[in-house]
Amino acid sequence: MYKDEMIQMHQFLVYVLKNLAENDEIKNDCSEYIALNISPHHIHRTKAEHKHAIFVLASTISNVMLHKDENAIPPNVTNALQELIKRSEKDMANAESK
Repeated sequence: MYKDEMIQMHQFLVYVLKNLAENDEIKNDCSEYIALNISPHHIHRTKAEHKHAIFVLASTISNVMLHKDENAIPPNVTNALQELIKRSEKDMANAESK
């Protein structure tokens, strides 16, 4: 996926999260995403940073959906998202050290 496509995906997931927030469906906070200090408008940030933000947002949205309905998302999906978050953190750390 190209960087501009990553940014578009990042923006889409932000819209989904905002929609859930407007409908008061969020039971957990978004502190993990906020701590990243990256938004889709930060086009100067790396592709890896946007990719990591996408995984964090997807994980947050899946947790919101699980709170709404335990059968909405299979547990293996949420576990896989957590694994992708860890892997993308390692990828960013490796990229910074080069």
